[in-house]
Amino acid sequence: MTSTPPPRFSAPSRSSPSADVRGPVFAAADLGATSGRVILGRFGPDRLDLTEAHRFPNIPVRLPGGLHWDVLALHQGVLDGLRAAARAGGVTSVGIDGWAVDYGLLDADGRLLGNPHHYRDERTEQAAEQVFAVVPREELYRITGLQHLPFTTVFQLASARGSAQLDTARTLLLVPDLMVHWLTGTVGAEATNASTTGLFDATTRTWSAGLADRLGIRPGLLPPLRLPGEPAGTLLPHVAAYTGLPPSTPVTTVASHDTASAVAAVPARGPDFAYVSCGTWSLAGLELDAPVLTEAARTAGFTNELGTDGTVRFLRNIMGLWLLTETLGTRAARGLPHALGPLLDEAARARPFAAVIDPDAPEFLPPGDMPARIAAFCERTGQTPPESPGSLVRTILEALALAHARTVRRAAELTGRDVAVVHLVGGGSRNALLCQLTADAAGLPVVAGPGEATAIGSLLIQARAHGAVGDDRSALRRLVAATQPLRRYEPGGDRRAWAAAAARTGQHDP
Repeated sequence: MTSTPPPRFSAPSRSSPSADVRGPVFAAADLGATSGRVILGRFGPDRLDLTEAHRFPNIPVRLPGGLHWDVLALHQGVLDGLRAAARAGGVTSVGIDGWAVDYGLLDADGRLLGNPHHYRDERTEQAAEQVFAVVPREELYRITGLQHLPFTTVFQLASARGSAQLDTARTLLLVPDLMVHWLTGTVGAEATNASTTGLFDATTRTWSAGLADRLGIRPGLLPPLRLPGEPAGTLLPHVAAYTGLPPSTPVTTVASHDTASAVAAVPARGPDFAYVSCGTWSLAGLELDAPVLTEAARTAGFTNELGTDGTVRFLRNIMGLWLLTETLGTRAARGLPHALGPLLDEAARARPFAAVIDPDAPEFLPPGDMPARIAAFCERTGQTPPESPGSLVRTILEALALAHARTVRRAAELTGRDVAVVHLVGGGSRNALLCQLTADAAGLPVVAGPGEATAIGSLLIQARAHGAVGDDRSALRRLVAATQPLRRYEPGGDRRAWAAAAARTGQHDP
């Protein structure tokens, strides 16, 4: 690494294709933790054009029984997006992705038994120990390969044991699979998302019926697996009538875990890359051919989840931009300035490392007053809390950059892989300060973009399944690199200062 980097911001050159491209159009319904969107992708020769057809909020609801997702509103948002797609000229196929671990339960008649719980609900706080009493955590990791997260599906099911809802249920559908069911009437479990449940065997790549049986979970709850690219069905008559799309419109299985779709759209030009899929969560890691189920990987907090084409996403979950969005929400509720742009400008001018926080501290998981929690963390660890809004925002972004760098470095150590570049995709790729800080912390170039990586991954999988693009994964990534705006950030900053910050409160390697 050089102490004097070349110009920090550069965009790859690309030709200006003709504006009158005609080609098949696909719809990606991408459900995020705070909003959903339906993105249309039109494919042509060396061309991928994106259009946002519809965007809608995703607002959790707190009921007497806990924090829930409003899945009926999400379904309506998807329907309205498909109606907009029909008005725009129709689509060749529809795909749906979303977040992991949360699920809906269906009764024997296929009806939903209540709104799904939100993974940030407190009900799972004691559930992990119930599971570990039956299957020790070391054995569970050897089977599933998953990083310990208290809200994983298996722990949610443990917390629901003995409830009337679970006793009545006949089918469990993760949220994207539930949306597909309501569009098509078919039942299935997409494999990349199934691999996040804690009930999936990372080696055999099937449901672990033995594990489910030991934990008192009826294996019949777990539906047949589907792989990305496989057909999921066609639109139900009432869906077709509402949206204006033909009943024959296919719904194609995509990588329904949003991170799996995002990684499929990483515009890498070789194998020596790491990725950070950055949104509400930051998912940082490597793309591998096989899981890493060692004790070292477990204690380092790495997870092994399926990707497209039989790959494995070897990564760690980092709290992500949740800390920033909750901070902005708290400021908005108090009538304080909360526009992100001015706060980022102030953060860029703020003193580096005024405080160092651990973004994965458990007190940051629930929704609520994030600035107060950050101040309490600083006081508990003998630090002075950030004294200005800009300093607070910089503290958050530096913590994320440190976590990104630490995770990439540890993943390379655990796998023996070389990493020459970090691809930062998703909404966080639009945050120039975060991208630069990540490059500085990692000592590696960061290529930022595409911002809509998850939707693009869904569109690519659909387009390949329907013959609109070729099969080669590298060629698909070259298409993304050639057609989407990217920005490169070279590492700079004071390496000793970053190393000192990494050694402070909670920011050292596991």
